[in-house]
Amino acid sequence: MAHGHSNVPVPAAGLSPAARAGRRRAHVLLMAVLVPLAGLTVLAMVLLWPTGDRGKVQVGSPYTAAPGVTFETGTVKVARTQDCPSAGPGAGAGGVAPRQCLVARTQPDRGGAEVPVEVTPEIAKSHGVKAGDRIRYLDLSGVTSAGSVYMFADFVRTVPMVLLALLYAVVVIAVARWRGLRAIVGLGGAYAVLALFVLPALAEGRPALPVALAGSAAITFGVLYFAHGFSARTSTALLGTLFGLGAIALLADWATGAAYLTGTGDENTYTLINGAGRLSVSGMITCGLVISGLGVLNDVTVTQSSAVWELHELAPGTGSRSLFASAMRIGRDHIASTVYTIAFAYAGAALPVLILVMLYDQPVLDALTSGQLAEEVVRTLAGSVGLVLAVPVTTALAVLVVKASARARDLELGAGDGPRLDVDRALDGGALDAVHQSRRARREAGA
Repeated sequence: MAHGHSNVPVPAAGLSPAARAGRRRAHVLLMAVLVPLAGLTVLAMVLLWPTGDRGKVQVGSPYTAAPGVTFETGTVKVARTQDCPSAGPGAGAGGVAPRQCLVARTQPDRGGAEVPVEVTPEIAKSHGVKAGDRIRYLDLSGVTSAGSVYMFADFVRTVPMVLLALLYAVVVIAVARWRGLRAIVGLGGAYAVLALFVLPALAEGRPALPVALAGSAAITFGVLYFAHGFSARTSTALLGTLFGLGAIALLADWATGAAYLTGTGDENTYTLINGAGRLSVSGMITCGLVISGLGVLNDVTVTQSSAVWELHELAPGTGSRSLFASAMRIGRDHIASTVYTIAFAYAGAALPVLILVMLYDQPVLDALTSGQLAEEVVRTLAGSVGLVLAVPVTTALAVLVVKASARARDLELGAGDGPRLDVDRALDGGALDAVHQSRRARREAGA
C-alpha cells in the first residue's frame, strides 16, 4: 500500500539534507548571475566616479546674495496693497500715480522694528502672503539709493515639510514595521548614490547611459536587499528589475535621439547649457528616463516574485506552467494599475504645461509631440514598456527558482505519490482548509 504525502512546505529548520541542498542550489544559480552583475556595477562606478573637478562649470546660484545684499527671515504681521516702497519718495511726481503692490509688514527674526517687504507680482497673484507666514527676503538697503528696500525671496517651509516627512515615516513604520523602517533607510541610501555619484558624474560630462545604469543598479542592489532581506525571492525580483532597467535604457537611448528630445523647454536646462559646457543635455534626459522608471520597476518585480512564492506555498504540487499562468493573472492586473500610475504621475508633474497647451488650442497630436510634452510622453512610454516586459521575465525566473528549490524536497517527501493541487483550486476555501489542516498535522507530528 502506497503512502500518500502532503504537498505542503515545511520550515527551513525542518528540511532534510536533500531539501536544503535544493534550496542552496537555487541560491547558487541566482548568485552565479547576480555576483558578476554586482561586480560589474562596482567596477563601472569606480571608473565613472566623479573627481570633483568641474572644470569651467560656472552656474550662478539664485540663493547667493550679491555684495551688500543679505538674506533675512521673518514673520509676516500684516499684508496689504499700498504704494511700492521701492518706488522711492518721488514716485508720485508729475501727477503720475505711484505703483501699487502687495507689502508684507514683517518682524525680522534677528530683532528690531518691522520692515516693509515688497512681494513680487507672481506670488501676490498665486498664493499671496498673509499674517503668520514665515518668509525669506532680501535686504537691499546697502545697494540702492531709494532708502531701505526689502524684496520677497521665498517662503520658509521647514516646519510643514518636516511634519509631513515625520507623518510619512510614522505611517510607513506603523503599517510595514521593521520592513518599512528599512525601506526608508534604503531610500536615504538611494538619494546618497544620486547625490554623490550620479549628479556629479553628469555635471563632469561622464557618459550618461553608463552612469544611469551603474547608479540605478547600485540603488537596486542596496534598496531591495536592505528592505526585503537576502532571500531567493528578493534575488529573483532584483534580476527582473535589472532586466527592466536594461530595456528602459535601450529605449531611452534610442528615443532621445529619434524623438529629438532637447530639453530646451525648461529654463533650468538653459542655465545648465550656458554654465556647464561639458554636460550633455540629451544624456541628462536619457539618464532621467532610466532613473524615473526605477521605483515602479521595484514595486512590480517584488510583488510579482512574492506572488509566485505565496502561490507555491499555498499549492506546492502545482506544475510550473500552471504556476506561471496563475501568477501572470496577478501580474496583468498589476500592469494595468501601474501603467495608470505612471501616466497620472507624469501628467500631474506636467500640469502647468498641459494647461498652456490647452490654451494654445493645438491639435491633440501636435500637442503630444510638441517640445513641451514630448519628454513626458517618452518617459511614460519607455517606463511602461520596461515595466510590462519585466513582469513575465520576473514571473518566469521566480517559477524556475521556486521549483528548483523545492524539487529535492518534493522527491524526498514523495510528492509524486500524492494528489497535486492546482493553484486556482487551492484558492478555493475548502482547499485552503485542507492545506492548513495538513500543515497543522505535520507540525504536530514533529515534521
